[in-house]
Amino acid sequence: MEKKPHVDGGAPPVELVERLPQALLVDILSRLDLYSLCSAAPVCRTLNASASQALSSIASLDLSGFSPTVQILSRILDSNNAIQHLALDCSRLDDSSFNDFAKKRLVELSLLKCSAFSPSIFAVIGERCPNLRHFSLDMASHVKKKDASLAVNNAIIQMLHGCKQLESLCLKFPLQHPGTAYFHSFWLALPKTIKSLILQPVSNRQARIPISGKTQNASPNYVGLHSLSLVLDVITDELVLSLTSNLPNLAELCLEDNPPEQPTLHEDLTNNGFQFLSFCHNLIRLYLTRDKQWTFQRVNDMGLLLLAEGCKKLESVRLGGFSKVTDAGYASLIHSCKNLKRFEVTHALFLSDLAFHDLANSANSLAEVRLVSCNLLTSETAVSLSSCRNLGVLNLSVCRSIADAGLVSISNLQNLTTLDLGGADITDAGLSALASTSSPISSLCLRGCKRITDNGMCQIFHANTIISLYISTLDLGYLPRVTDRAIKVISESCRKITRLCLRSCFYVTDTSITRLGSVDRFANGASVIRMLDLTHCNGISADALRLFDRPYFRGLQWLGIGSTRMVPRGNGRIIELLEERPGLKICKDSCEMGCKNEWQYHS
Repeated sequence: MEKKPHVDGGAPPVELVERLPQALLVDILSRLDLYSLCSAAPVCRTLNASASQALSSIASLDLSGFSPTVQILSRILDSNNAIQHLALDCSRLDDSSFNDFAKKRLVELSLLKCSAFSPSIFAVIGERCPNLRHFSLDMASHVKKKDASLAVNNAIIQMLHGCKQLESLCLKFPLQHPGTAYFHSFWLALPKTIKSLILQPVSNRQARIPISGKTQNASPNYVGLHSLSLVLDVITDELVLSLTSNLPNLAELCLEDNPPEQPTLHEDLTNNGFQFLSFCHNLIRLYLTRDKQWTFQRVNDMGLLLLAEGCKKLESVRLGGFSKVTDAGYASLIHSCKNLKRFEVTHALFLSDLAFHDLANSANSLAEVRLVSCNLLTSETAVSLSSCRNLGVLNLSVCRSIADAGLVSISNLQNLTTLDLGGADITDAGLSALASTSSPISSLCLRGCKRITDNGMCQIFHANTIISLYISTLDLGYLPRVTDRAIKVISESCRKITRLCLRSCFYVTDTSITRLGSVDRFANGASVIRMLDLTHCNGISADALRLFDRPYFRGLQWLGIGSTRMVPRGNGRIIELLEERPGLKICKDSCEMGCKNEWQYHS
């Protein structure tokens, strides 16, 4: 069939593309994200060839946003020998994919959600990636036998012998008990270049003994460590002493534990441990947290006073589970550490508004504040924090006494980009104050604020508000009074939404899904929704899966449908949908957005 010329007499767009030099096309395409690059490939043969060449020369690639199959990964990386920085969601990959991503020129490799890899992954990395400087791996390993766990330990050591230039190493085995022998004699194999180390889980004994030099032929390679993060069975004074006395360059220390029972006096962290920490005068980041089942009962205000006096260079602090610390201890850190930028406290039984009194004269550097499950805090804390003009991140989730008066003060923060008010006692009137803010808020969580209705949503997200122009991540989970009316306003006004949680919004129906995924919405310049959580949305019909067929919801990467009517009747349709959209992950297990913390439990 003869091509019809354009009315203006110009050449068709495809012919214009074909006239461009291929080198220019390759350069342009190599600057696109992977989704846009793959979308351009089918347009014409010229773009297809240029896209293939661009893929083969990409040096940095982030594939953590969706889970490729072995076949898809092979198509993307098969001819690429230039890749140096790679991040992968490995939930659909197995050992047969090793040859596709284990490239010689790799400098940085991050392997996330590894649910089907065998321990041989470590040997492959050690053999094929000698230039690796940064390596991170999350593996859902179910090994229970001692011999098998020792085999994993030996494989890790083999990798370390092959990767002699490693500067940062992160190994996480979230399903394993801290006593597993994965890190037996591990410290002795660390390369001298190592500067940052993250291990999960590791026992107190494994973390303490090698570093304190109690084993023969102890290697000094760990001396260069400046950042250490450990998830342990229990944090003790002896462990803290070992770390602080053997790591002279330590600037960042993150310790988290989850003891099986309340620790005894001699196997726990006390004020003495904080005294040891106070001698680390160069410490700039300190995280100490305990699972909420148990608390640090032997640390009081004196421990934090010692820390504040000795570690005045602290810039980032996270404290969780300190049940005996009061306002005096927390306030000493805020007022003594003049460079404090990030302050985070969770499950603090005695933290009240008094700790944040007179912030205007002492906390001008604060940029991130997270106060989670601190039940004594009220709107007065929000009023005090409004004097921190550099504040960009504010998390007051599960502080149930934060009310509308607090939102009025928060709305005056000019640099706020992230706000979490989950579980707060706010109403539509409070949201009206937030609707007038000029802050570029891109992430907002209103989860569990049960007094909010459609009226409040319409006030804050109508087309003329600043927040509707910037919002990209929105959590409206557990809002029983939100209906399709609110979602209509959000769909029409919030053009940059990429992550939306509607979990347990019972009155949201298929009508909202149709609006959010419509082709017209994207054609008018709206961003594609990457993640959508519809878990426990009982108002959505069993036939709603058809609303996710192509071309609707272009670019969707994760969909949560747990405990909805789509699951029992839609298993066959789910399989078909996954085959049609290989970049899509559908979660039926009621996980939180992206299965970030529950992926290892998937079957």
